[in-house]
Amino acid sequence: MTNPLTRREFLAASAVAGVAATAVTLPAKEANVPAFKTTLHKALITSKINAKTLGAMKDAGFEGVECSAANVKRTEAEKARAVAEKVGMKIHSVLRGWMSFNSAAGVDKSITSVQTALHAAAGYGADAILVVPCRVGGRGLAIPQPWEFDIEFDPKTGHVSRVVKGDNTKYQAYIKAQNQATDMSVEALKRLIPTAAKTKVVIAIENVWNNLWVKPDLAANLIRLVNSPWVQYYFDIGNHVKYAPPEQWIRTLGKMIVKCHVKDFKLNANGQGGKFCNIRDGSVNWPLFRKELDKIGYSGWMTIEGSGRLSLKEKSKRLDLIVAGK
Repeated sequence: MTNPLTRREFLAASAVAGVAATAVTLPAKEANVPAFKTTLHKALITSKINAKTLGAMKDAGFEGVECSAANVKRTEAEKARAVAEKVGMKIHSVLRGWMSFNSAAGVDKSITSVQTALHAAAGYGADAILVVPCRVGGRGLAIPQPWEFDIEFDPKTGHVSRVVKGDNTKYQAYIKAQNQATDMSVEALKRLIPTAAKTKVVIAIENVWNNLWVKPDLAANLIRLVNSPWVQYYFDIGNHVKYAPPEQWIRTLGKMIVKCHVKDFKLNANGQGGKFCNIRDGSVNWPLFRKELDKIGYSGWMTIEGSGRLSLKEKSKRLDLIVAGK
């Protein structure tokens, strides 16, 4: 006959069983299971790389910056990197900005400018530069409204055959300008690949209001045409809300996304047009955005652009919520 348990033995056994049961039934959050597989880092844009500026950002909870001082010598950038590292901040990217790849008169100057930015980025310790290849528009050029676009294009050339359903007669000049911009931008970017490879800095193409590559599939095709790991995509979350939801851009661009600008846009009540606003005050579905970013495996920087009326602490707080998927 088995000896009966003493009261002390019974209570100890019960406690162990209770702990085991609790461990099995704990919600994921309480079991410290991360909500996302990916890790996002918080950053701001600045042209001032000094201890005071970077220190204030770090104190507010930011980990790094994107530097808008792109036209500097590598030696100068290296000095700035040393300042940032001493503060404990990372210069992760360089904002080169607008180029004129679609201009025969301006393309060579633009290429030289991007090359300078690539060498500067290497000095800063950054792994990418933001580039906007070119723009089209101006008086007399008929361009569809964002909600009117219905684009068809040839994936082999990137050439657009239509931009709206039905009659495209009045948009022929725009279609021609779009196709020329694609041809010249692809050629210019291919010329820049050797410098990007040498400096080990990615050229990241950003989506902006330049009336070009306004839909996710067309934008992704531009990157495919260049066909180089040194030319990828800088996704600005708020810039193209008026053309397509951010989650659609993420699903289409996927691994092409190497950087993200955090910005928000408030659509009008009818879903057409709108205006930029502080992050988390607009039409971006931030929880869904975070989930989609996790699905493509994006672990990288989230750099706030805009939201200028918010304090550093408020920007940091709102970005924390976005990172957490809230």
